[in-house]
Amino acid sequence: MATPLTVPDPADATELSCDVLVIGGGTAGTMAALTAAERGADVLLLEKAHVRHSGALAMGMDGVNNAVVPGRAEPDDYVAEITRANDGLVDQSTVRQTATRGFAMVRRLESYGVKFEKDEHGEYAVRQVHRSGSYVLPMPEGKDVKKVLYRQLRRREMRERIRIENRVMPVRVLTHPEDGRAVGAAGFHTRTGEFVVVRAGAVILATGPCGRLGLPASGYLYGTYENPTNAGDGYAMAYHAGAALTGIECFQINPLIKDYNGPACAYVANPFGGYQVNRHGERFVESDYWSGQMMAEFAAELASDRGPVYLKLSHLPEETIGAVESILHTTERPTRGTFHENRGHDYRTHDIEMHLSEIGLCGGHSASGVRVDDHARTTVPRLYAAGDLASVPHNYMIGAFVFGDLAGEDASRYRAYRGALDPAQVAAAHELVYRPLRHPDGPPQPQVEYKLRRFVNDYVAPPKTGAKLSLAVEAFDRMSTEIAAMGARTAHELMRCAEVSFIRDCAEMAARASLARTESRWGLYHERLDHPERDDTGWLHHLDLRKSPSGAMEFTARPVEPYLVPVPEFAPPGGPERLLGEVELVPVATAGARDAVPAVPHARPAAATGAGAPAPSGPHPRLLRLLALVEDSPGLAALGPFLEDADPVVRAAAVTALGETAPAGAGPVLAARLRDGAEPVRAAASAALRELVEVLPAEPALGDGLREALAVPDPAVRAAALDVLRALRLGDAPLFADALADDSVEVRVQAVRALVSVDAVGELARGAADPAREVRVAVARGLAAVRAPAPAPLAPLLDDPDPLVRGAALAALAGTGCPPPYAAGAGAALADGAWQVRSGAATALRAAPAELAVPALAGALADPNADVRKAAVLSLLAHRAERAARDALAGAAADPDADVRAYAARASR
Repeated sequence: MATPLTVPDPADATELSCDVLVIGGGTAGTMAALTAAERGADVLLLEKAHVRHSGALAMGMDGVNNAVVPGRAEPDDYVAEITRANDGLVDQSTVRQTATRGFAMVRRLESYGVKFEKDEHGEYAVRQVHRSGSYVLPMPEGKDVKKVLYRQLRRREMRERIRIENRVMPVRVLTHPEDGRAVGAAGFHTRTGEFVVVRAGAVILATGPCGRLGLPASGYLYGTYENPTNAGDGYAMAYHAGAALTGIECFQINPLIKDYNGPACAYVANPFGGYQVNRHGERFVESDYWSGQMMAEFAAELASDRGPVYLKLSHLPEETIGAVESILHTTERPTRGTFHENRGHDYRTHDIEMHLSEIGLCGGHSASGVRVDDHARTTVPRLYAAGDLASVPHNYMIGAFVFGDLAGEDASRYRAYRGALDPAQVAAAHELVYRPLRHPDGPPQPQVEYKLRRFVNDYVAPPKTGAKLSLAVEAFDRMSTEIAAMGARTAHELMRCAEVSFIRDCAEMAARASLARTESRWGLYHERLDHPERDDTGWLHHLDLRKSPSGAMEFTARPVEPYLVPVPEFAPPGGPERLLGEVELVPVATAGARDAVPAVPHARPAAATGAGAPAPSGPHPRLLRLLALVEDSPGLAALGPFLEDADPVVRAAAVTALGETAPAGAGPVLAARLRDGAEPVRAAASAALRELVEVLPAEPALGDGLREALAVPDPAVRAAALDVLRALRLGDAPLFADALADDSVEVRVQAVRALVSVDAVGELARGAADPAREVRVAVARGLAAVRAPAPAPLAPLLDDPDPLVRGAALAALAGTGCPPPYAAGAGAALADGAWQVRSGAATALRAAPAELAVPALAGALADPNADVRKAAVLSLLAHRAERAARDALAGAAADPDADVRAYAARASR
């Protein structure tokens, strides 16, 4: 039997020292550590789990929501867009950092091996999801982002500067008792229970959002939209260290799949042609940006007789649905496919019911977080915040990387603190961690946490009222006693108990901040039924929250800084800060005393012994040796024996390890493994090559190996080889043209992409006779993507018997040009029986002479299909210099479809 955990003496704490302490090993934390180390600082990275698998990126990412790529978007346009999305309450200097530095971060991540979607010419395939601005950069193979970052942390030169301590959970930032600057942290080891204190020259908080705040509709404590390990640790640590937090009343609420804690993924589905509809199949979203206003429209539609709401994919062709599935079912939530299968649902036959998530606090997807400036500095000297914890509205993944980089750069100036630590602060942290051990039979953490988060749902979730929020504050005050009485026996239970204290702190902040802002703003994020109007005169101010000297939460209304990018809809009034002090609760009637009944400890049930269960087989000894070896970033010589192992399981693991460490010479070795006799090994080699394509040198030996792989019977290998040959410019037109004769459709599609990359129009046009529809569609699109497109090669495809091919060919005319003979054909195609053809025809007329295009497009505005009308409106916008086009668009402003209305309204801008 294991020895019971006992309360350690604070004097026996493990003491660590560093120049820069990074708390949290997720997106922002890893970047902060890398940048600080590159600038010469000795870094300590603390992670309560394991850096290799921690944070929101642990299962990958399907795309970048805010890529301001030169030539595709302008930083000032993005800053204005975020200002509108956040109802004017923005420090534009912080948002502009993401806008101006984001592209360099994309390139930096590429140099590490992160892959972003590109077209056949190597240009970034930025998509438009919102109605203004093209900022979304898909990551179809983004499941390995965290692995790539971990590989950088484990580079030999980084290991000399970065010390990683996994399973160590800080609970308090330690500050200097005289000047208040951050000097370290105190916490504990989540496996052994040992107490840990750290001295540091600077502290960077990168602990993610408070995703475990509201209770999911499923009732599962950890079934949250956000990563459930993000329990508001950093919010609470920053607050107790004296830092200002801001926008805490602006909640995060997201659309998700009904009964499943996965996002609806419009950022993936919408660029492929998916969209959100009500039960009548009508698009209803008026908002231009993924914001609280959009969530209010969702909530209203759900509550009306037009609900439920669905993600519509069933109208898309098979190959498009397959592409969407390949992304949605492998990144972020790999269980998504299993969930739909168990429900008997298929994107081909079922539209997917959507709902709204529980509330949370998040800067990266909303606006609530620790107040930071444009260098990630908080209001506490030498304390920084980055990622979803920091209040940089709608910052998303790239913003987390950018602010992690900014924090690491600025913090690297400081050297380790050598002075004494405040014993009172250390003792308070020690008591917070270990008090559950003093009464192990106290209320168990899951019960207390469920009750706490049930109160959040009942009293804090919008729509809000002063009375409900006041009841919430009383409930959270009352629950402080129950939280202090929680019992624990293991270090893991201590971690969960500490998290409950963080959740309680965040819940009280959310309730009090919502009480303090006496207006409605941000749509559903802060909807006050007792103050239903937005009040820009009195409340176009940031609401800052901090801990007063007496220990109470006090508030300040801080004026918005003058905009760097003017936004006509908002005019910040300026003026001095207004000290609001402590928030006043709304009196509410109660029946009887308000004091809570003392909690009664319950005996915990005995754990099952598991007697009679079959003993698990022991771990593979060579696999264990390999996994231990990977931690030291081995070279090819060390991995060689494992790559040649007789067991294919070991070889596949060795190939995966090679992809993680990427030593010099990895490319040709991986290419050789494409010819392995075992399918798992080939699959691992294919995945590794595609993942590393941005960092592998385009050496002849790699090209030779990839060419040899084109003869492998496995079509997945041949497709991967073509993909890498194209990306590294190691192939030519004859090689790619030969692949058009392959018996695999997937390989032939890759051949088409490769021919586009070398502008081989003649060879590409041969694909117009391919028997597979998917290939012919790819050819149509490819003929518009070459550097010198012309309409003539599209002629056979314009008469193709398949409507999807005809539709793709017509749409391609918008890129090749649509001279009068083709414009006449496009006009005739507006009467085709297939809506995809009519939509393609409307798109083609965007490039046609106005005198031919405008009358035909005006007629298309009466089409019964909303997608056709939308395509017609977008093409009419290209001809808006014509009076007839403007008149047609004015009529479309009353269309029943929200997208058609919104785009038509642009004619007046």
